[in-house]
Amino acid sequence: MPVSPAHRAVRLLLGLVLGISLVGCASLPPDAPGEVDYPELEQYVIGPGDTLQIAVWRNPELSVTVPVRPDGQISTPLVEDVQASGVTPTELARVMEEELSRFLRDPVVTVIVTGFSGPYDRQVRVIGQATQPQALQYREGMTVMDVLIAVGGITEFAAGNRAVLVRREGGERKEYRVRLDDLINGGDITANVDMLPGDVLIIPEQFF
Repeated sequence: MPVSPAHRAVRLLLGLVLGISLVGCASLPPDAPGEVDYPELEQYVIGPGDTLQIAVWRNPELSVTVPVRPDGQISTPLVEDVQASGVTPTELARVMEEELSRFLRDPVVTVIVTGFSGPYDRQVRVIGQATQPQALQYREGMTVMDVLIAVGGITEFAAGNRAVLVRREGGERKEYRVRLDDLINGGDITANVDMLPGDVLIIPEQFF
């Protein structure tokens, strides 16, 4: 049975969580790289967990707001189990128009993303001693400071200067040290490293 992207992501996170305690006592990786070349963001691609507003012109009874299910599909009045994940809102609108054309004459559909999660490979994940560990939708120009604001900072038990950034580079997994304490408490702006889609930030617990 093939493994879904969601299951692969869960397995990766479980492995990273198990390694958090080792991060606190093992030798630290090198400091995080400096400025990076931000990827050119193309049109937004819908992902599981997104919330979509489906508007059907002149048919308010068919216009709904729906979540994208974990399997990547949505269900709307008259149209069930339409694949939404992996396509742009415009592409989904055209698919919905084709499906609704079986019931309506020349339907006009608009799809608006009102809640963003995005595909798994476009997310930034924060685990460990963050106030609110979570997966964030990557935004152009995102830095570790933006990430910390989104997760509410780090807990009082966090070993901020022993945080580790896990990144895929050239098909290989790389690990870099991130100095969160220096950034948050010391105001050291040089510790504010750039983030990339798919990054995982691991914040270990300090040992007393």
